[in-house]
Amino acid sequence: MKLVFCGTPEFAVGTLEAVVVAGHQVALVVTQPDRAAGRGMQVQVGAVHAAAKRLGLPVVQPERIKHNPEFQARLEAIQPDAILVVAYGRIIPDWMLALPRLGCINLHGSLLPKYRGAAPIQWAVANGDTVTGVTTMRLNAGLDTGPMLLAEKLAIAPEETAVDLFRSLAAIGAPLMVRTLEGLEAGTISPVEQDHAAATLAPILTRDDGRMDFLRSASDLVNRWRGFQPWPGAWTTLRGKKLIVHRLREADGVAQQSELRVEGDRLLAGCAGGAVELLEVQMEGKKRMAAGEFLRGFQVKSGERLGL
Repeated sequence: MKLVFCGTPEFAVGTLEAVVVAGHQVALVVTQPDRAAGRGMQVQVGAVHAAAKRLGLPVVQPERIKHNPEFQARLEAIQPDAILVVAYGRIIPDWMLALPRLGCINLHGSLLPKYRGAAPIQWAVANGDTVTGVTTMRLNAGLDTGPMLLAEKLAIAPEETAVDLFRSLAAIGAPLMVRTLEGLEAGTISPVEQDHAAATLAPILTRDDGRMDFLRSASDLVNRWRGFQPWPGAWTTLRGKKLIVHRLREADGVAQQSELRVEGDRLLAGCAGGAVELLEVQMEGKKRMAAGEFLRGFQVKSGERLGL
């Protein structure tokens, strides 16, 4: 098939590579503009942009796509059989949805209709789910509301973070997209409408999602830390300053909610019905430290409270 591929981060690279290996003609790769990042604010080449250059594929990086006559004319001249959309990060306008004969095909990081929205992988982990997956669907004007094509399940391991799950889902999503294209071309796939009444949302993450709420259980706090990697992570405040929690685990015993308990080199914090052990932390403006080093350096005492 003749394809246009829209994607931006690492999650989309495997799918781009897979459709090229499968023999499809990727006539154009559309990716978001490279952005300045890091302390030096140097321009970073996006993962899909770098992969497209390595594969020798033409690339465009429009700032906008809805009202962009030059971009629209280029896609209309290609007349793609399908437009593939994998973590592109932009809403696909109506004129693009209507352009290819097989539609705009999206690889979504959940088992739809669960977790529609910007952060399905993170919220699946944060909510403590044990199973998730990927779904291919034909995009429509709604937010992840289009008819489903194929899906594949994947177990979420107890220690797995969102970073780990991104890699796992990308690995099964790439061949699923190839099978989806084969099925559409052969006419063996029948699109299935989603059960809209069963839909749940996975909204874009905010900094405040990482704030630790010690009214939650220990398992909830650990799951949210796992899900919100690498950002917004897990954080609270101590002595009026931000305290980032880089590693934690559920702990035995019960303590007052948000109250710290020091046991030798161990630092525990009370939560609903139990406690979590803070294994590695970082006080605002300071370096990351293991709990023992932190306790000695900051003279933390049992009875101090977090989140104040």
